[in-house]
Amino acid sequence: MPAMLDDLIAQVLTLEIKLLSCRARLEAGTDGEALHDLRINTRRLRSLLRPLRDLPAAQVLNEAAREVGALSTPLRDLEVLIVELESQGLAALAEPRRQRLREGHAVLLASPALVQLFRVLDAWPQLLRISHREGLLVKPRKTVRKHLARDWKRLERALADPAHDRHRLRLLIKRVRYGGDAYPQWVEASAKAQRLLKGAQAALGKWHDRLQWLLIAEQEPDLAPRVKAWRVAMHAAEVRSDRVLDKLQASLG
Repeated sequence: MPAMLDDLIAQVLTLEIKLLSCRARLEAGTDGEALHDLRINTRRLRSLLRPLRDLPAAQVLNEAAREVGALSTPLRDLEVLIVELESQGLAALAEPRRQRLREGHAVLLASPALVQLFRVLDAWPQLLRISHREGLLVKPRKTVRKHLARDWKRLERALADPAHDRHRLRLLIKRVRYGGDAYPQWVEASAKAQRLLKGAQAALGKWHDRLQWLLIAEQEPDLAPRVKAWRVAMHAAEVRSDRVLDKLQASLG
């Protein structure tokens, strides 16, 4: 089997070990970063698989990871909100939400989606080897390089759009960054561009968090005292993200 596929299997096995650790940390209930790390490693797994998404073995694992990501998203939003409330000394608002978070962790840990993810991870090395024997893997290096280049082009076009959608830009930046992490040997972006990518993701993340809190506040009136401050902070994050995005676009021009 080609060395690239051996490396791919090794990376998936490494991510499986990390995900198993995240699950154990969530079960213990003593680690505030366990859910975040679970989501990061799930996203890294999907980034590794995206260039090979036409391969059935990649499709089944990607779908399992996607379902876990979708199930954990509202939990992560709640987790970040709790940290914000506690940082403002609002323990009375944070504590009932922390109980909801603990209940959400239990639901996630018992979910068919998480069980399926680990089931597919266990079988995946063999699935990839079968795909190789059956000739389903055609020029994987070329496929990956084309896919990474296409993601960069999509990002460049989105940055050039005066009416750019911050949500879409945030997702495109994540896709480019994690794709580069998965296949660093084929990343052609400068060190400066990669630093700006990281900064843009952080700035857009702050904007996204405030937007989510404001949306939650529409449904949960006890958060009303924080709405004004969150609106101000969201506007500041918009300004900051636009500046970083302008610099990123200039570096790619």
